[in-house]
Amino acid sequence: MQLRKIIGLALSLSIVTGIPKSISQSQQEKPKPNILLINIDDLGWRDLGFMGSDYYETPNIDKLASEGVIYTNAYASASNCAPSRASMFTGQWGARTGIYTVAGSERGESKNRKLIPIPNTLFLKSDAITMAQVLRSNHYSTCHVGKWHISKDPTDFGFDVNIGGAEYGHPQGTYFSPWNNRTLKDGPKGKYLTDHLTDLAIDFLKTTGDKPFFMNFATYAVHIPLQGKPGLVEKYKNKKGSFGQNNADYAAMIETMDTNIGRLIDYLKASGKFENTFILFTSDNGGLYGVTHQWPLRAGKGSYYEGGVRVPLIVVWPGKLASGVSIDQPVMNIDFFPTFLDVAGISKEGLSLDGTSILPDITSNLKSERALFWHFPVYLETSSKYPVTGALDACFRTRPGSSVRYGPWVLLQYFEDNSLELYNLDTDLGQRKNLINLFPDKGRELYNLLDLWRKKTNAPITVEFNPEYREGGCPPEVTFNSN
Repeated sequence: MQLRKIIGLALSLSIVTGIPKSISQSQQEKPKPNILLINIDDLGWRDLGFMGSDYYETPNIDKLASEGVIYTNAYASASNCAPSRASMFTGQWGARTGIYTVAGSERGESKNRKLIPIPNTLFLKSDAITMAQVLRSNHYSTCHVGKWHISKDPTDFGFDVNIGGAEYGHPQGTYFSPWNNRTLKDGPKGKYLTDHLTDLAIDFLKTTGDKPFFMNFATYAVHIPLQGKPGLVEKYKNKKGSFGQNNADYAAMIETMDTNIGRLIDYLKASGKFENTFILFTSDNGGLYGVTHQWPLRAGKGSYYEGGVRVPLIVVWPGKLASGVSIDQPVMNIDFFPTFLDVAGISKEGLSLDGTSILPDITSNLKSERALFWHFPVYLETSSKYPVTGALDACFRTRPGSSVRYGPWVLLQYFEDNSLELYNLDTDLGQRKNLINLFPDKGRELYNLLDLWRKKTNAPITVEFNPEYREGGCPPEVTFNSN
């Protein structure tokens, strides 16, 4: 009953002005498709059965993948949580949002930072326009579930209902109630957070009736702290891992996450809503390397090598999209906003979107080649508890820099010494061999693309020397292997 009151109150408020409406009245009269965005926290590219893991068990997500389209070259717009989510919800490059990392930009010891990083913006600007705002203004019921992390309250950015979302990026207590979440009432003692969020998500869906909904289902899992259900943890302790995937707590969290996604999809099917629902499943960044490996990808969360930014992506739209299809076209989570507008038949006019709808990739097999960019003018330290093999060095998961992917080529530039690294992902997916000296023309081509993009987006570059810097404080990267 309380949930219904919240929805009614939100819908009675005035609609945000200046937001595009549906393309035509005739389209308005047709039943609009529901949109379900499933954005899992810190789930790695290969942390699912259908992506090649033989340790983690994800039967429900694997089944979902078989019912839709799989993207093998999907990317997050940043290698950690808040910047990735900010870009996804606004459809804009991180250079425009100013959100580059979590918390401050001066991460790690000052003596190891050669440059003074660009100040970080913590939250979305108040005038930012999100996908939720546009969908709500076009008669969608909107609900956020779980992790938010890009403002204090998701209802300020287009959500009628907020279930557990706040400014923090992980459970403030544990995954077992009490959760110490100021926006979520505690459940029975010991109840698992992912289970409870799914209960409330289904409760919301029961209130929507024939009205289309947009739900952002973003469980706090599988972000640390690593806390799986005891019975599942024991199960995985007795299972042999491989290729750096052998953490029983993490595996237990993944299975619980998978079970609850199965519950959500089962409800949609049982209620008759599934056939008219566009579903997109992904992760906000790469897996945390000290917990899970994404072999053969290099490094993990926080790094701008492939292991930090490449993510799983499933797109399902029953009766509209083919099933069992794999697409290798590179896409990024800034593409979701324009994609959802296409799905809902809403004009993009007047919106400042950097992403491109992925529907033509799927429906018409159109493969337009374009460049994807990342910008990270700050520092992100590594952790002694979760060290990263394959990162730039032993002190930082990444140092200030930018990168670009165009075709199979990836170029990374680091601002401390303006060094360049060039990789061909077709021949070296693990980014083991820097080809910048072998292919200088290709390196120059990608550098020019990157430089032009930075100028167009006013991306700030850090150049100010840090007087506290002491050279030689960081050992080189550890040898990268598959263990």
